[in-house]
Amino acid sequence: MKPKAITVLSGGLDSTVATSIYAKNYDIHALTFDYGQHSLKKELESSKAICEKLNMNQSVIKLDWLKKISNSTLTTDKPLPKLGDDKLDDKKTCDDTAKSVWVPGRNTVFTSIALSYAESIDASIIIVGWDYEEALTFPDNSKEYLNSFNLLIANGSFQNIEVKAPLIDMDKTEIVKTGYKLDAPMDLSYSCYEGDDNHCGICESCLRRKRAFKQANIEDPTKYNI
Repeated sequence: MKPKAITVLSGGLDSTVATSIYAKNYDIHALTFDYGQHSLKKELESSKAICEKLNMNQSVIKLDWLKKISNSTLTTDKPLPKLGDDKLDDKKTCDDTAKSVWVPGRNTVFTSIALSYAESIDASIIIVGWDYEEALTFPDNSKEYLNSFNLLIANGSFQNIEVKAPLIDMDKTEIVKTGYKLDAPMDLSYSCYEGDDNHCGICESCLRRKRAFKQANIEDPTKYNI
């Protein structure tokens, strides 16, 4: 019998590749969160398809209260930030974008709920898609955050559970290369902030996705509006 795992699966590129790393060796239950994000419909479609591909069960968890307290451009009518390719490595611009799309305590909330599920089914690991490139602007993707959360679990749970972030030292290009080697279902993943059927191609998440496939010299299966 395979050991059990919980994965926090948005259906995005990072969580898809991270989950695929463990798919053969673990019995994985996926958690997908509904916090009123614009891309919810596409995230649900993508995550469901990925779960079917990787033979995983899935639970969708509604967090209405998180939408109510969020002032993020991901959950409100405020315009989403746009930036050009030349700004993807400009720290001030990316910091401003990160603050614009920030949802209060999102990864802390998601991972805490994942811990509850992990304890309830005797899972030994929680899989997350946190990575180096995201950590440059989002503090809840960093290695320090990962280590702190695992220390919290060690001090606050009866069970031996560890958060696994296999992409924590990777940028997006390395993630695409890893996904390609694993035959991860990256073609089923969805990264756009907007939530349209096709990726918008101009939000920061789309630009990072496009650049990663291009730099990895791997054909991009994504359909972009621009």
